[in-house]
Amino acid sequence: MIEVTKNIWLDENEIQLHFVRASGPGGQNVNKVSTAVQLRFDVGNSPSLPGDVRTRLIRLAGRRITQDGILLIEARQHRTQERNREDAIERLKELIRLATQKPKPRKKTKPSKAAKERRIESKKQRGKTKQMRRTSSDTD
Repeated sequence: MIEVTKNIWLDENEIQLHFVRASGPGGQNVNKVSTAVQLRFDVGNSPSLPGDVRTRLIRLAGRRITQDGILLIEARQHRTQERNREDAIERLKELIRLATQKPKPRKKTKPSKAAKERRIESKKQRGKTKQMRRTSSDTD
């Protein structure tokens, strides 16, 4: 079991890890050893995630989520499989932690009476300026 938060634990069977060849650091080793990790997590069918967290996670994931609801995370920054694996799992946990935070509800606000008056006054001033231009150009 992988602890994400106090209330959310992921079963290791829900995560699929595939090792592929990576570009980047490693020299000739890059051509021989599959060190990059592709982590797949089925967000849509995960029993570990509450419904509201699931919907926020899908929105947060953006392009990393497929149409089937599978989250793809690629880790290829390190030279070893183990460190890339840890990196991918940590990135998944961080994404789920972000999804657990509920957004603050928006509070409706109104402009103050003074702000409304300033707005109307500036519109009147602008109208006067345009009126002056119109009368001077009509006499030509």
